[in-house]
Amino acid sequence: MASGSSLLEEDLSCPVCSEIFRDPVVLSCSHSFCKACLQQYWDQKGSQECPVCRRRSSMEHPLNNLSLKNTCEAFLKERSQRAKTGSEVLCSLHSKKLELFCLEDQTPVCRVCENSEKHENHKLQSVQEAAGKYKEKLRTALAPLQEKLKAFNTVKLIYDQTAEHIKSQAQHTERQIKMEFEKLQQFLKDEEAVKITALREEEEQKSQMMKEKIEKMTEEISSLSEQIRAIEQELEAEDVSFLQSYKDTQNRVQCTLGDPEMVSGPLIDVAKHLGNLKYRVWEKMLGTVQYTPVTLDPNTAHALLSQSEDLTSVRCSDESQQVPHNPERFHTGCCVLGFEGFSSGRHCWDVEVGDNEYWAVGVVKESFSRKGGVDLSPAEGVWGIEQHRSGVYTAMTSPLTDLTVQRDLQRVRVQLDWDRGEVSFSDPSDNTSLYTFKHSFTEKLFPAFRPSTHRMQICPLKVSVSVK
Repeated sequence: MASGSSLLEEDLSCPVCSEIFRDPVVLSCSHSFCKACLQQYWDQKGSQECPVCRRRSSMEHPLNNLSLKNTCEAFLKERSQRAKTGSEVLCSLHSKKLELFCLEDQTPVCRVCENSEKHENHKLQSVQEAAGKYKEKLRTALAPLQEKLKAFNTVKLIYDQTAEHIKSQAQHTERQIKMEFEKLQQFLKDEEAVKITALREEEEQKSQMMKEKIEKMTEEISSLSEQIRAIEQELEAEDVSFLQSYKDTQNRVQCTLGDPEMVSGPLIDVAKHLGNLKYRVWEKMLGTVQYTPVTLDPNTAHALLSQSEDLTSVRCSDESQQVPHNPERFHTGCCVLGFEGFSSGRHCWDVEVGDNEYWAVGVVKESFSRKGGVDLSPAEGVWGIEQHRSGVYTAMTSPLTDLTVQRDLQRVRVQLDWDRGEVSFSDPSDNTSLYTFKHSFTEKLFPAFRPSTHRMQICPLKVSVSVK
């Protein structure tokens, strides 16, 4: 028995199938074969001869080679253990070291496989050379996947931040809603108290009047009743006594009281208290509320912008807000958009720019990129005016157009006529026109604001009620 590992593998290979013996049997000529291989060979030949030496076997049923079987099983067990412990992988057909790689079949092969019919005329490379080439190829193909994984992780982080921000937004918004409704409820409670107080004052006043009327009427009834009883007693007297006092009795029977009269207006003026009650309360409520034509959308605001609780004013702060980088949000320009966009009709709003030394107001189209700069022209989807520094105003044209103003602007009026394709800017203090853009709009337009360190305020409109 050979001692080398490769020689041992050859010694344990069946001469017919070239694989490790399976259920080996031995002939009288001492040659061993797999039992199934030998039987198949005999069936094809039609005679019981040895496949190696061609000697005819004298045994119809060859003997089992138990010693060889045990040796093969021990070898297979050892090879399996070597594979599990990370030693070299061997060819499953020939138990040889896999030294080559078949480029056509894309599989490692051994030196025996190289000369087999299966790999005839196939192009082969060494395992080392093929592995190096394919590893480099995979590294190149892996780079886009790694970049995509990085992008997915970045977006997932934004999603995680967005999920937390949604909770924070919901909680904050719920608190604001409750506060606003508490104010409304308090207003209604106060109005209820005023109305009930007025009702009770009227009740007290008219009840006191009726009390006085009743007391006076009671006195007159008592006096009249006493007078009637006295006359009735005279009527019951003897004739002589009656006649003696008749002259006095006749004077007493004369009634000096006038006829009782019902006074008008003693009842509660129910109609005054209940008539159009809801409308009159609502009309009074209008004096306590404000309406702004534009509401800021905090989901579009740059992280450095801080909006008021009612979303009508904004300013730039030094502290960055903890907000997700969602697609709607401005990334570089410190801008915020109005919540509602316009795709038809006429719209107008005034903006208090105040003491801001740098500011911009106007409109942008819906598809305008929020991740780039905002000092652009109508060609990029921006129509607005800005102040670069104190007293220097320009329209966002290409190139910029200087504006002539008589004094520093405190307020700017923005008028959008989407259907006519006009965006106009003016000074509402004297209706001085500042600049008018003309363009054929095809997209929804959103009000846009860029403040600096001072608060920029959207001016409320005066609310009135008219009944037709």
